[in-house]
This record gives sequence, structure tokens and C-alpha cells, in this order.
Amino acid sequence: MAKKLEGRVAVITGGTSGIGLAAAKLFHEEGARVVVTGSTAESVERARVELRGIADVVKSDVADGSQVRSLFEYVKRELGGLDVLFLNAGISRSAPLLSMDEATFDEVFRINVKGPWLALRAALPVFRRGGTVVLNTSMTNSMGMPGTSAYAASKAALRSLARTAAAEFLEYGVRVNAVSPGPTDSGIISKGGRAPEDVAAIERALIARIPLKRMGRPEEIARAALFLASEDSSFMTGEEIVVDGGMTRL
Repeated sequence: MAKKLEGRVAVITGGTSGIGLAAAKLFHEEGARVVVTGSTAESVERARVELRGIADVVKSDVADGSQVRSLFEYVKRELGGLDVLFLNAGISRSAPLLSMDEATFDEVFRINVKGPWLALRAALPVFRRGGTVVLNTSMTNSMGMPGTSAYAASKAALRSLARTAAAEFLEYGVRVNAVSPGPTDSGIISKGGRAPEDVAAIERALIARIPLKRMGRPEEIARAALFLASEDSSFMTGEEIVVDGGMTRL
């Protein structure tokens, strides 16, 4: 049986943990040569052990223009071009609008919006025709969940960016779509210095609102990203697939 990404080169930002790590393993299984990025030395070294023989792991700040350009120059030089780009890197910070400080708001938009924008600009000259982009948005982009003012707004901006990029990339033969996860056991909730008891409380509150009564698994989001990255979705561009256990639908 033919593999869905046989012979393709795939770059996954934020691929050292969670959804990105699951996608790296899945894309490799489906025949892709995979490059993942991480933002810290610790995450990169850990991923190099776990992804040995599966993916090249590169330290790169997704919101630093020079580092992003260097990443895609490396892809062009060492791998000959790009076929799949999964813009997965992102951060989550929650606080009521009145108590969130400006620095936190700016950091969320720096990583979640500026980062993908920089990557799209740098990647386009490296893409081969028939390429695909998948952006990782969030079901929060269509909801009014308290405490998510910065995060939800950044993901709504990313959804809009996916549509614009889809229109602009048509002439280059590159499709652009988005996967919109619901609450997922990817580790993102525990990042940002939250206490374990606060993480547990957030997860309980989320699960209570999910019709399937559980968090999503990174592998489930990765399979949706694979669909959008492969020829299985060849007649789709500018679309967003929601994978949230029915949270925004039921």
C-alpha cells in the first residue's frame, strides 16, 4: 500500500512535544523526510533522542526572522525543497482580560501569529508545486471562553491568515488549510508555569464540556493534519477541520 507522504519533505514547527511530536512520527511512517523545530536546547536534545532515525531536529525560534530564514535555507540546501509545512508551534496563556499584562499578550501573538507569518514568507520560495501547508489553530477561535482573550484572538488571526495564504499561494501550486483542535492532552496546558493543581482543575472543567467526555490525544490531531497534508485532501484549500470531540458542535 502506497504511503501518503512518500518521498516528500515535511517541516513541523514545535515538533519536539505534543501534537508536533506525534505528527513527526506519523509523517515519517507515511514516507516523509521530516524536520522538526524546537525553541529550547533542552527540548531539542530530548527530541533528538526520541526522534533518532525519524526526524532531523533543529533549534529555531519561530518568531525570530533570521532563524526562520536559516531554517528554510537549510531545508533547501540539504533536502532540495519543501512539500509539507505543519505550522504547529504555539503557546497558551490564560487570564481574565483585565488582569493579563501587555507582555503576556505580546508574547502570545509573537509566537502564535508572527511565527507562522514569518514561516509562510520564508517557506514559499522553497516549496515545490503540489505542496501543502497546515496551520494549527484552535476551537477557541470561534468561542468566547473566559480567560482566553489573547490565545483565542491569536488563533482567530491564524485562521484568517490561513484563508489569505490559501488565496495567495494558489499561483504557486500550494494548498493551505488548518486543523482546529479542541482540548488535547499535548502538555500545552501545563506550560507557562501553571501549578499542577491548576492544570488538573482546568482539564476537569474542559472535559466536563466535551461531549465525548475526554481530552483529545495528540495522535488524533496528527491524523487530521496528515489528511490535510496529503493528497487525500487534494480538493481542499482555505478550509479548517475541527477536531474537538464535539465541543463546538453539540
